[in-house]
Amino acid sequence: MEGTIWYVLTGTRGGENRIRILQAVDERPRNANQLADDLELDYKTVRHHLDVLTDNDILEKSGEDYGAVYLPTDRVRQHWDTVAEIFQRVD
Repeated sequence: MEGTIWYVLTGTRGGENRIRILQAVDERPRNANQLADDLELDYKTVRHHLDVLTDNDILEKSGEDYGAVYLPTDRVRQHWDTVAEIFQRVD
């Protein structure tokens, strides 16, 4: 899982936005529209990054459709020290 976290957040184009999204939902769960507004990103861009993060088991959604909120998975929480290290390096 640690390799996946490093790859998704730092090893690919768009990693910076995925880090911002992960930081935001760690602060408080949000839906895609709230994330787009709060992070001043295009909604389609946010949807793309949410798909990448959920496909890699970093985020999970709670609820259905438009209002679904996203939050870190239990699996990524088990490796939160890696996530924190990435956050620190980016800041």
